[in-house]
Amino acid sequence: MTFAPWYGASLRRKLLLVLLPGMLLLVIAELWLTWRTSLDAANAAYDRSLLGAIKAIDANISTESGGLSVELPYRMLEFFELTASGQVYYRVATEDALVEIGNADLPSPSGALVTGQPRFEDSRYFDEAVRVGTYARVLNEPIGGGKRDQRVIIQVAETLGSRTTFTRSLVWQSVQRDVLLILLASALLAVAIGWALKPLRRLHDEVRSRAAQDLAPLDTVDIPADVRPLVDAINHHVVRNRTLTEARRRFIDDASHQLRTPLATLATQVGYALREPDPERMRDALTAVKTQLDEAVRQTNQMLSLARTDAVDLELEQIDLVALARQSTRDWWPAARDSGIDLGFDSACERLDLPAHAALLREALANLLHNAIRYSPRGGEVTVAIRRDDRAAFLEVIDSGPGIPADELPRAGERFFRASNMTLPGSGLGLAIVRSIAQRHGGSMRLAGGKDGRGLVVSIELPIAP
Repeated sequence: MTFAPWYGASLRRKLLLVLLPGMLLLVIAELWLTWRTSLDAANAAYDRSLLGAIKAIDANISTESGGLSVELPYRMLEFFELTASGQVYYRVATEDALVEIGNADLPSPSGALVTGQPRFEDSRYFDEAVRVGTYARVLNEPIGGGKRDQRVIIQVAETLGSRTTFTRSLVWQSVQRDVLLILLASALLAVAIGWALKPLRRLHDEVRSRAAQDLAPLDTVDIPADVRPLVDAINHHVVRNRTLTEARRRFIDDASHQLRTPLATLATQVGYALREPDPERMRDALTAVKTQLDEAVRQTNQMLSLARTDAVDLELEQIDLVALARQSTRDWWPAARDSGIDLGFDSACERLDLPAHAALLREALANLLHNAIRYSPRGGEVTVAIRRDDRAAFLEVIDSGPGIPADELPRAGERFFRASNMTLPGSGLGLAIVRSIAQRHGGSMRLAGGKDGRGLVVSIELPIAP
């Protein structure tokens, strides 16, 4: 529940909420780096000035009198104070501190000094932050007969006012620059996101403007590659809905077309029976009504079966096709015996497992057996056979009936199509149901003439692998 508002937010808002804080963190890191860079740049510039002052003092150190003397460059120190915008301190002393000139209490450098290499450190002098430059070199002439490698230490210190002002100026300029950049980047990011999401807005407008009955697939032109799988899935769903809608419409059209004539005939026959005073002739009329009603019921059931076949969710499971066909054949033995038909079963294998919908296959086989037994003459033969190859299984029903003319075989399986040589009444839906079931399983239905040109062979091809 806590994350619902986040999941329901727009892509634009999500992207901005993710990217803007990230950009802000980058700006903060960049400001810290700018401050460090500015501080290093200010120290480098001002340290060069400190080194210049140290070199100027060093050039005026003399030991000719036997002691340590310094002629201070006052003008240069005054100029240095102006540049530093603060106080400047200096100290010149021997390494053993026996001789000191200037501000003797300047902080000593930390650690050992390397001869000829200046060192710059931040320190405090009279509770004030200062920058101290320290330089050591060997005296040309030792003082007071000291050892030959006697060194002199030169220190110059300045307050940090000028450095701080300079550093703040650099950081403030960087802040102004970075704030301007983040504003421009945010504006550019918002524009870019809006431009990138424009196809989705177009898709939204297209869907909203469609008529309720428009089930055409959505146009994928100019759709971003990241969104195309979603649009393809929607199109797949639209196609499925269109198929179901067309199946319902076709069922309604077929029902209204096919039931109109039987119902009109029934009404006529019932009216004739009601007007007939002769009981025997009334019985004949009611028998005709019963026959017509039975045919109308079977036709209605077949239309419902065809509609159910087209619309049912096909959940495949592994079944034994041989066992299913053998059991269905046994179930039709009584009907075959009553019609004088020799109904047999033949399989090239003892077991054949494949993915299928068992109920639909039984429905298909029932329609084939009904037609074969009904149209085969008394004393005829009907055989249910199973064979297979490397990729498919074949469920066949072979009869000895009148068959279908060769030129009409391509039309067999169409809704309400009946061969020209059919004399018994029928709906023309049995083979249509079988073909629909085969196609739902990813297979097909094939028809061919029987042996020696007698009868009909109807074969359902089913893939062995899903």
